[in-house]
Amino acid sequence: MDAMQFVPILVFGFAASLGLTPVSRQIAMWLGVVDKPNQRKIHQDHKPLMGGLAIYLGLALSLVLFSPPQHMVEFGAVLAGSAFLAMVGLVDDRYNLGIHLRLMAMVIAALVLIVAGIQIRLFGTPFIDVPLTILWVLTVTNAANFMDNMDGLTAGFTAIGAFFFMVIALTQGLTLVSSLAAALLGSAFGFLIYNFNPSSIFMGDMGALVLGFILAVLGIKLKFGAQPLGVTWMVPLLVLALPLFDIFLVVVTRLLEGRSPAQAGKDHTSHRLMSLGLSQRQTIFILYGACVYFGLMALIVSAAPPQVALGVGLANFALLGILFVTLMLIRRKFQLGK
Repeated sequence: MDAMQFVPILVFGFAASLGLTPVSRQIAMWLGVVDKPNQRKIHQDHKPLMGGLAIYLGLALSLVLFSPPQHMVEFGAVLAGSAFLAMVGLVDDRYNLGIHLRLMAMVIAALVLIVAGIQIRLFGTPFIDVPLTILWVLTVTNAANFMDNMDGLTAGFTAIGAFFFMVIALTQGLTLVSSLAAALLGSAFGFLIYNFNPSSIFMGDMGALVLGFILAVLGIKLKFGAQPLGVTWMVPLLVLALPLFDIFLVVVTRLLEGRSPAQAGKDHTSHRLMSLGLSQRQTIFILYGACVYFGLMALIVSAAPPQVALGVGLANFALLGILFVTLMLIRRKFQLGK
């Protein structure tokens, strides 16, 4: 498959997101959709939200204008589900809807995917695969939202993850995944220009929910011809290792400390690294590096002989286990604020 056919999607997504971000910033200021500083947040000044508007429009326009026509039904479902989440995220950014309404919205968006035929097919029975699909969408979407706690973090890991999804999909001849990943890479990177530390705008839930939702779709649609299922299930987990690791770390921490998983706090991977004396930029580059590393591991697992791929995958899951224990000890030692 010619990789060059996805260049227009990527370039237009980048240009549209880059050009629309300042417009989104002005609209956010006009509507009063801003993020105010408090003791649980790193930033010290009011930041306009609604960066998600530029991200969604860049993504949607690039797909509508340049994507292969044979995938328009599935793309329509993806864009409809993400548009719904963007609107819910905007209302949440302005009025704080709460976790239960956000979860309900994610379930509805997941059902839109399932109706369009986009679902996990691991067990061959809808009684297992449909709930598994909903759980996957909820987990990845929330993971992206949880990771939006530092300038450039969610936009950056999304761009890196989308890049590896695109490369892996190209090796498998998957035009839908390649097109969607190219659009996501372009729109996330275009926004990152304004969102990198020190940022001038945040994406808000309006952006984080959309990015997580699209990443979940990419994980579902990634298929392999040669590799056995006993190996390929690890590929999307490795591409998305950082956000999945972070949400697991945070939820376990909050439950052990007797707090609600939905309660905000300085207990994320990024906060624990900063407690070691790292700056925001040093922390962000370490986390970017981790995303690149696990993306490369996913690429190896997708292409290596099954036995080698299985060994590489399991070794990296063991590494994540070691990192989990280490970060739990860091939390205990430095007694980070709740």
